[in-house]
Amino acid sequence: MRDLAIVILNYNTRDLLADCLASLRRQSGLDFVTCVVDNCSTDGSADRVAAQFSEVTLIRSPENGGFAAGNNQGLRAFGFPDAPQARYAMLLNPDTVVPPGALSGMLAFADANPDVGVVGPKLMLMDGTLDMACRRSFPTPEVSFYRLIGLSKLFPHSRLFGRYNMTYLSIDQQTEVDSVVGACMLVRAEALKLAGLLDEQFFMYGEDLDWCLRVKQQRTPSGFPYRVMYYPAVTVQHVKRAASRKSAKAQYEFDRSMWLFYRKHYQRYTFFVMDWIVKLGLAWRGGPELTREMVRGKDV
Repeated sequence: MRDLAIVILNYNTRDLLADCLASLRRQSGLDFVTCVVDNCSTDGSADRVAAQFSEVTLIRSPENGGFAAGNNQGLRAFGFPDAPQARYAMLLNPDTVVPPGALSGMLAFADANPDVGVVGPKLMLMDGTLDMACRRSFPTPEVSFYRLIGLSKLFPHSRLFGRYNMTYLSIDQQTEVDSVVGACMLVRAEALKLAGLLDEQFFMYGEDLDWCLRVKQQRTPSGFPYRVMYYPAVTVQHVKRAASRKSAKAQYEFDRSMWLFYRKHYQRYTFFVMDWIVKLGLAWRGGPELTREMVRGKDV
């Protein structure tokens, strides 16, 4: 069995994808394979992969089915969840650059901590700041309320109000978190088998939160819950939103993902007054289209 299977979902990020794949060629010390799932790009991304990166498994998707569906194609190509070809799976965005030694460092940390189901590195943006999504708490109704009314921005160093992005912690502090981000996340094969693949009702955004929550609900062979860890000893560069920048659909899907996540995991336990506050807030953010979907009440 290989050490690692990497899945990269691409949509119209040809040059960034080439930089990402080139950075993977500079990795050493482990046995890994890479799959690029091209989500019906129109910029020649898939042809460039085929021409310049023959070692990469290329899947040309005939349609853009979204982040979860596309990544699941790649995971299935490597036998996940039931017959994995590697000890770990990694989701990696095409707009990332992985420095030498990063992959072996993340695997060494996971190997040394068998109760860790998911590991995420420190993701740094091009301006030198932290990608805040790389260490998060779940967006419970309480946490979401603090963000909605702006308390998380007013009091970023508060353990109460700054919980979602954990802004009260140093970016160099290794810590257990609720979720890391799908731009770069390492998942143990055993945990993935128990939790299952990404939930494809999430088109874009939220699926990583949902996946981490489901991993944390599973138990190791020793009977302990799996942990999700932020591991800042490894740093990965992230351009962020290279494929979705200035996209109205991306903003809508972000708001929609919060509705899906809330309805799937929290609504049934939420007092009706708070439930209405949450729904009104989501409807206000998401506009008429999301409001109509909420009223239709699709199963999740």
